[in-house]
Amino acid sequence: MQDSEIQHITPPRRIDTDVLVIGSGAGGLATAVSAAYRNLSVIVTEKEPVFGGTTARSGGWMWIPCNAPARRAGVQDSREKARTYLQHETGEHFDAARIDAFLDAGPKAVDFYEAETSLQFDLGPTFADYHPTAPGGMDGGRSIVAKPFDGRELGDEIRRLRPPLQEITFLGMMIGSGKELLHFFNVMRSPVSAFYVGRLFLKFLRDMAFHGRPMRLMNGNALVGRLAKSIFDKGGEIWTSSPALKLLRDDKGAVTGARIQKPDGPVEVIARKGVVLAAGGFPQDPIRRKMLMPHAPTGYEHVSPAPPGNTGDGLRLGESVGATVDTSLPHPAAWVPISRPRRPDGTLGTFPHFVDRSKPGVIAVTRSGRRFVNEANSYHDFCQAMVRRCREESGPDGEIAAWFITDHRAFRKYGLGFAKPAPVPYGKLIQDGYLLRGETLQDLAAQFGADARQLDETVSRFNEYAVSGEDPEFGKGTTSYNRSLGDPDHGPNPCLAPIKDGPFYAVRLHVGDLGTYAGLRTNENAQVITPEGQPIAGLYSVGNDAASIMGGNYPGGGITLGPAVTFGWIAARHMAGGND
Repeated sequence: MQDSEIQHITPPRRIDTDVLVIGSGAGGLATAVSAAYRNLSVIVTEKEPVFGGTTARSGGWMWIPCNAPARRAGVQDSREKARTYLQHETGEHFDAARIDAFLDAGPKAVDFYEAETSLQFDLGPTFADYHPTAPGGMDGGRSIVAKPFDGRELGDEIRRLRPPLQEITFLGMMIGSGKELLHFFNVMRSPVSAFYVGRLFLKFLRDMAFHGRPMRLMNGNALVGRLAKSIFDKGGEIWTSSPALKLLRDDKGAVTGARIQKPDGPVEVIARKGVVLAAGGFPQDPIRRKMLMPHAPTGYEHVSPAPPGNTGDGLRLGESVGATVDTSLPHPAAWVPISRPRRPDGTLGTFPHFVDRSKPGVIAVTRSGRRFVNEANSYHDFCQAMVRRCREESGPDGEIAAWFITDHRAFRKYGLGFAKPAPVPYGKLIQDGYLLRGETLQDLAAQFGADARQLDETVSRFNEYAVSGEDPEFGKGTTSYNRSLGDPDHGPNPCLAPIKDGPFYAVRLHVGDLGTYAGLRTNENAQVITPEGQPIAGLYSVGNDAASIMGGNYPGGGITLGPAVTFGWIAARHMAGGND
């Protein structure tokens, strides 16, 4: 017999554990950490060679009302107020049982992580809810982020941590939100900012020289690093390059484990307490995208910054044992406008537009040359408006595209998309076709096929009011969320300035996502349920593999990761038989 034939007939090895987690993003790692600290043995398995999932590429924010950092800062919030807000935001898709479980457990989970694990948090005190004027909305205090983390604490395991999304770093250096980002914007205008950024850059160069990667972990990288450190500290394992092939069941239909393809051969993992599906949803599955995303009729028009491995494995595993995917939500994903800079290897990258939309001197137009939205509103709302306008202008099968427009003054002060502010050069981005430049608005319009006359009228009308800080057409800069991402040193409206000093610049936008909402139906204990609402014994799901509790909406910064780490804590509590 040949070796391959012997391997084929040799039964898989068996490994026993209490909890098997499939997927290594925030939801999966939070479940593993919470289970390990309840004295359960834990294995996390990940199909890709690095762990961290989409979380490691993300901003890392978690939306958890009444959290401990907010309480310490004196933020006045309440469970009832947060529930009112979520009821308004989710509308007819309000899931009372799961939302109540989230609101009850969220503060307890944060307390647990801070007291027992390496996961520590910073508050975003001015990080407003995305609809702060809605009933129950807040001007800040519900979004938290992991504190910066020294990657050297992971030892050799740092090599397996997924690096951040290349496009949202500066030469590979991670940049924090809030005050740190302001220092980068002001580096050429403030000696204090120049010193601050210079010191960080020297540390970054040192890390690259000695370790080959940044060791000052920020944002989602810090969240994953802190959770992974906590797992390793408790003896938990994270397997990489080890996809889950099949769920195992007993003769009563209960899920008892899974078959895993490790690099050295197949393994059957028997999980005494439960299997948790946390494989990151389906952002890179063109088949399910085609089914659920109307703007992507072939499944390939959609662009996602999620890792290539997020292809819906967890959903298919759940469906294989009788679970169903909730496709009733009005939006199957959290939308974000994406532009596509060319990487050094010639492939197209993905740059999610979080901040530049809100800056003074930036507007968005379709090919008609008209604005269509308050650019400073949430990215989810932005993309909805973009699709609606393109459908109105081009019909149901027309192009879905928009362009950010700015002038030279704003461009060199704030940058635009992947193009950085002064003094960073930008000529290569023009050569690659990512950044369009025209000496006049008419020249710019010609480059992306816009109606030049209409674009000129749009900008003239916008400028007329922008001087006095007003936007009667769309209200840019009128909410605390809008203003939080504007320029605090610019007045009278931190989000508005005329677009008048040529040359002018544009970047093309595509519809992308920050995670999928359509996921497996689960209950308030994070148990996967049948179409009849009965739990599938032994099977749980958290993160983007579970249907979102947000009703297809996007209430605030961190509404994917906040529920992910909370329901991870809930799932572990349920598997351990606890009720605290």
